[in-house]
Amino acid sequence: MEKVHYINHPVLTHKISILRNKKTRPAVFRNLVREIGMIEAYEALRHHPSITKEVETPLEVMEGHFIQDSEICFVSILRAGLEMGHGARDILPNACEGFISMARDEVTFKPTLSYVKLPAGIKNKHTIILDPMLATGGSSIAAVKLLREAGANVAAFCCIIAAPEGVKAFAEACPDVELYVGALDRELNEKAYILPGLGDAGDRIYNTVD
Repeated sequence: MEKVHYINHPVLTHKISILRNKKTRPAVFRNLVREIGMIEAYEALRHHPSITKEVETPLEVMEGHFIQDSEICFVSILRAGLEMGHGARDILPNACEGFISMARDEVTFKPTLSYVKLPAGIKNKHTIILDPMLATGGSSIAAVKLLREAGANVAAFCCIIAAPEGVKAFAEACPDVELYVGALDRELNEKAYILPGLGDAGDRIYNTVD
């Protein structure tokens, strides 16, 4: 699984540990997810090509290096991926964005598509998918398939926490997509929740916990 990348950075680990704490309030949780989205998008674009243009500094003219961010598309899997998408957009505000909403069947654990909004010009764009949790891998694999059918160049999938089962399923189904993982957890439980995990990311972001 050479395209699976575990982001080993103490700042990221610190932020994920705060996320895990059940006492972390929704406002703090949201901000952290956004910051982690920024960090992971940065990692996913580490080797992205740049172009050179002349830049006039206060002292002289030089060649500057620029990413053509209009050729990049960040796609958030709703609900929870939305805040990660906001973080990614913060680093490249001219990138376009897309949105995919899927609900997981609590019996079969399979995703059901409920909403899709993709940019009209997504064909061939360098596309990065963002979703906090990679559990069974069902939603992430379905998102890659949907985007490829739309003509997108799916380059990477970024998640905050992953289960080994999800990493294995994703790597087997999408071997050419770079996978960026903030933390690899122990396992899935009988309800396909990641352990130790952090609970339901969407509920904690939007304060809809029962």
